[in-house]
Amino acid sequence: MKNKISKPTESELEILAVLWKEGKASVRTVHEELSKTKDCGYTTTLKLMQIMFEKKLVTRDSSSKIHIYEAAVNKEKTQKLFVNKMIQNLFSGSSSQMILQTLGNHTASKQELGEIEAYIAKLKAGH
Repeated sequence: MKNKISKPTESELEILAVLWKEGKASVRTVHEELSKTKDCGYTTTLKLMQIMFEKKLVTRDSSSKIHIYEAAVNKEKTQKLFVNKMIQNLFSGSSSQMILQTLGNHTASKQELGEIEAYIAKLKAGH
């Protein structure tokens, strides 16, 4: 049986986003990045990252005084997990409804629209 990785909580996803961006980071670095957009205490960030280590969402290098964390879960696989669950739960299994809702509530840039059009063309071509 495959080892099932725990599904990250919203707060854990915020930490993972920092680690995916930075690659590897200390608790202090993650906390400073999170503090730019939300009010959170350092000890809360530390505790969450310790829990994430126990859940195998992150790895930790304890070889020096400052522990360095790295995401242990793949960004794309995590995104896919959440998107699939969202399509099933919020959009009754309809990916087109999700996309229409997303595009209706978010102004896509010309570059994003180009990427979407290219992906649709690729799907139509059977790739």
